[in-house]
Amino acid sequence: MADATNLNRPLCCEQFGSGAARGCFAAADGSLQWEAWGWRWWDFSGAFTVKPQRLAGGAGGALGTASPPLSSLIAVFLPQGFPDSVSPDYLPYQLWDSVQAFASSLSGSLATHAVLLGIGVGNAKASVSAATATWLVKDSTGMLGRIIFAWWKGSKLDCNAKQWRLFADILNDVAMFLEIMAPIYPIFFTITICTSNLAKCIVSVAGGATRAALTMHQARRNNMADVSAKDSSQETLVNLAGLLVSLLMLPLVSDCPGFSLGCFFFLTALHIYANYRAVRALVIETLNEGRLRLVLKHFLQRGEVLGPTSANQMEPLWTGFWPSQSLSLGVPLHRLTSSVFDLQQLVEGHQEPYLLRWDLSQNQVQVVLSQMAGPETILRAATHGLVLEALQEDGPLPRGLEELRNQLRAGLQDAGWKTEKHQLEVDEWRATWLLSPEKKVL
Repeated sequence: MADATNLNRPLCCEQFGSGAARGCFAAADGSLQWEAWGWRWWDFSGAFTVKPQRLAGGAGGALGTASPPLSSLIAVFLPQGFPDSVSPDYLPYQLWDSVQAFASSLSGSLATHAVLLGIGVGNAKASVSAATATWLVKDSTGMLGRIIFAWWKGSKLDCNAKQWRLFADILNDVAMFLEIMAPIYPIFFTITICTSNLAKCIVSVAGGATRAALTMHQARRNNMADVSAKDSSQETLVNLAGLLVSLLMLPLVSDCPGFSLGCFFFLTALHIYANYRAVRALVIETLNEGRLRLVLKHFLQRGEVLGPTSANQMEPLWTGFWPSQSLSLGVPLHRLTSSVFDLQQLVEGHQEPYLLRWDLSQNQVQVVLSQMAGPETILRAATHGLVLEALQEDGPLPRGLEELRNQLRAGLQDAGWKTEKHQLEVDEWRATWLLSPEKKVL
């Protein structure tokens, strides 16, 4: 039997994720007596004082913070451990992403209706073989486009995930617009839907790749699979809602092309706006060239290091498809030098595992990386290259660039940037060279 003096003294407590904790007491028969969920646990340290406090609404909820239906909904559609297991920007991004997915689902229904009408569904004179041939040509065009785009831009999608995500969704709207317009000009129907499917396949590659990059950013407990699976569940739920609404909408617009087009334009505007708000809500703590350029420019002008939130709010969202050509990381060594004298000039007094050159003809900073260059070295080389670029421009620069670089390196970590990795676009070329003695300043 438990000592009567210990009946009101908590022995331990338990807690699920970031929810409220509950205490455990010794019962009179010697068993463990747990508090009911919905009683808040306070002051576990010290004298183990329990201050029961009912949650709003009186009734205790599951996990001490939510009612059973809500907690079940969270378990089905949100990653385990939410919100602690994901990035702080997860919820606003997913909310806007759900809005854009719903609008895209309705627009897709209108586009599919137009394509089926153009192929000849419901037309007794339509040929099955002609419709099949058109469909096969459309699919094969998209497959080829998928392969070519993945080869052309696949390595660049990680660097500017937000920009490519927005680009993919806008291109998807363009593709659906072509599908809606295709039946209006039957003579160009096959070319139009082939072009549309080509665009959709590019969207598939860009959207899928950037979704993976954003999942990596959002997952904070090595839980990429869980975050990705729950994102798929959310998208499925939104698409199901879109399907049900489409069943009600299509009979109303099928006989009125003008009304159908008006609905499409409204849904497209909502889709683009929701996508913009979604990518703008993202706060990525790793540096790509755009964010590093913003941080460096602000630091050189004001002596302050921008934090991830401010830099992400200022980052342009239209630079993914046409990236800056002023900084080229990982160029081959043979591009920088063709003689022994030039090589000696490059490495003389240089102790860093990278080499830089300002190419006047291309107005570009070219950086050769050593075999030993890791992520922090690449970030340092990119910073050095952007400072070199800034020196070519007409603008005020403080003195003591070496001291500034050291201050910036320390300031990046203090501001919340993750410098152990980056999202800079780096080519695969690496080189080795003999380090020369450091220059002596007389």
